[in-house]
Formats: sequence, C-alpha cells, structure tokens
Amino acid sequence: MSIARSAASALKAATRQAPASARAFSVAAQRAPLAALASSRAVAGARGVKTLSFAGVEETVYERSDWPLPKLQEYLKDDTLALIGYGSQGHGQGLNARDNGLNVIVGVREGGESWKQAQEDGWVPGKTLFGIEEAIAKGTIIMNLLSDAAQSQTWDQIKPLLTKGKTLYFAHGFSVVFAKDTGVVCPPDIDVILVAPKGSGRTVRTLFKEGRGINASIAVWQDVTGKAKEKALAISVGIGSGYSYETTFEKEVYSDLYGERGVLMGGIQGMFLAQYKVLRENGHSPSEAFNETVEEATQSLFPLIGNHGMDYMYAACSTTARRGALDWAPIFEAANKPVFEALYKSVRDGTETRKSLEFNGRKTYREDLARELAEIDNQEIWRAGKTVRSLRPAAK
Repeated sequence: MSIARSAASALKAATRQAPASARAFSVAAQRAPLAALASSRAVAGARGVKTLSFAGVEETVYERSDWPLPKLQEYLKDDTLALIGYGSQGHGQGLNARDNGLNVIVGVREGGESWKQAQEDGWVPGKTLFGIEEAIAKGTIIMNLLSDAAQSQTWDQIKPLLTKGKTLYFAHGFSVVFAKDTGVVCPPDIDVILVAPKGSGRTVRTLFKEGRGINASIAVWQDVTGKAKEKALAISVGIGSGYSYETTFEKEVYSDLYGERGVLMGGIQGMFLAQYKVLRENGHSPSEAFNETVEEATQSLFPLIGNHGMDYMYAACSTTARRGALDWAPIFEAANKPVFEALYKSVRDGTETRKSLEFNGRKTYREDLARELAEIDNQEIWRAGKTVRSLRPAAK
C-alpha cells in the first residue's frame, strides 16, 4: 500500500532508503500493525476488529488479536475439524490448526499418495488419519479441501454424510457458486462457510511458522445456527490467518479466478515472454534479456512495490526510468483493459469453470499438465533464468 506523502518527499525518502529496501523485505515492516497502513477506528466491543479506509472506502477487518489462543481453543473445544483432502491447502491449514491446539483429523483415500504424505507429517492412522467417509462421520466441521474437480466428482458420496449439526467449510467458492456445472448443492440444514487464504498452502504454512500469518477472506453461504460468521472467523485464525476481511462466495471465486489468469500468473507469464522475445529478436543475449525482464523485476523492483507501493518504487528509480514508465503505463493500461474485461466475463459466465472441470477431470490430467509445464520449463526465457539464478550469491 502506498505511503501517503508528496512526490518530493517520496523521492527524498527513496534516495535515502531504497538500497536497503531493495535487498529484502523488512521483517519489521511486514509485522507493522494494520493501523499504520490506513486510518482506522476500532469497532465497539471487538478488540481485534477495525474499520479501515481503503482508498476512501471503509471496510471491516478482523485481526487475530481478537482470538487469543486460549479463547480460540475454548470456542472450538467441542469441535473436530475434519480435513478432506491433503493437497497444498490441506497440508498448510491442517498443520497450522494442529499446532494451534485444535482437534484436527485428516480424511483421504487410504494408501494413496496423500495418505503417505499425511503420515510423514505426523498424522496417525486410526487416531488422526482416516478414510474420507470415516473422517466426515467423526468431524463436526467438514473442511472440503479437495481440488475443485475432485469436489465435483465426489459430491454424490460426500453429501449424504453431511448431516444436520455439521458445518461445511470451503477454501474456495468455486464448487458452490458454479453449482450448475459442479453439481455441488449444499444440504439446506447445515452452516456453509468459507475461509480463503490469499496464497498457496505452502505460504499459509511458512508465514504461520514465521509468526506472521497470511491474510484471508471469509464468507457465509448458509447460516442455519446464527453462528456461521463467528465460526468462520475463529477457524480463519485457527488455520493461520493474521487478519481476515469479509466477502461473498461469488466475489471470492470471481476475483480469485480472474487474478490467477491475470497478473498473478497467466498475465505475468505472457508479459514476461512478450518482452523477452522482442529483446531477443533485436539481438540481445539471453542473459541480458532475462535480467531486464524477470530478474530485475522479481529481485529489485517487485519487493519495493510489495513493501511500500508503486509510487515508492518509481521514486527509487532513475529519472529516465521514471519518465519512461509514467509515459508508457497508460498505453499498457489501454491495451490490456479490453483483455481483462473479456477475462472477467469468461470467469463470471462460467466459461473458465467449465474449462477447468473438463481438463482437471481427465484421467490423463497429470500427464497432460506435466506436458504443458514442461513446455514452459523448456522455453528459452526460463532455461536462461536457471543459469541467472545460479549466479545469485545466496545460491552459492
């Protein structure tokens, strides 16, 4: 988030501070309280709840300080969190909840790869590790962390086990929002909630172990007990979130699918590749093209944006770089906005959902995916990147 200051003071601050900031993320900066990032006022009666101004729009943010560990453990003492699936999110959320002293069990196919991985992480067969049906029977909060395609494929077997009194938990709104395509229609007599960490399961685990915590969104699809939102907030803290904000199932899945296909993954790969190819076509070497496209972005400039905002990064660069960036940013915005509009429409109308279900539901899914990823790995830009990365001092 940008630091509020004039352009002149930004330039002065950048000149003084940028070299240290560019080397690495500051632990102190990452642990700065939210109150330092935006104007805030506490919500009456809630210790860790604040209303913050995000670019002039007030939103409520829920911090983990409202759920100290004794309170969290007491609130969930009669519940058993049953994680169904042990992929990236299952691994991260499950281990964090276990480390927070909550009652957690894992349900996966016995003898499969996930079963073996869970055992390696200390889940004990017959005690904390079970087959899917048995885990659902034992659990009170059923955390469906199977892949989107697997949620659709297994729903007919899982739905009858979701009896009155249980809570159904998702980490993504995909299956519920696009029920016409997935077939996931929730029983009407149970709470249905969502906690969506804003990062991979690996990041969820890493930030928790560092004592920081990831941010997450929470949402309620069905509130039968009147306590669905409260449960979502508690579990959000339990699985390692540092703070949470409220959304809806629809907005979570639309923004998530849109972001992944856009600047977070698909868009950034496309931009990197296009710039690299033009440099190579104009006679630049692979090392120079990679350094000017990827290495400087990820190692020098992106950390500045992450810590301090775009204006700070601009101010930290040369006068020539700033001028060129300011002139070309509107051109890129105009060229890309129609693409992003088409992407959002494709997400919202379910086109992206149907593509994902078709591909991820194939029997040859793993082989097909491996082939596509190998094609990326074999692109010259990323082959050059392997050599560049090996030259970083930290790699030696």
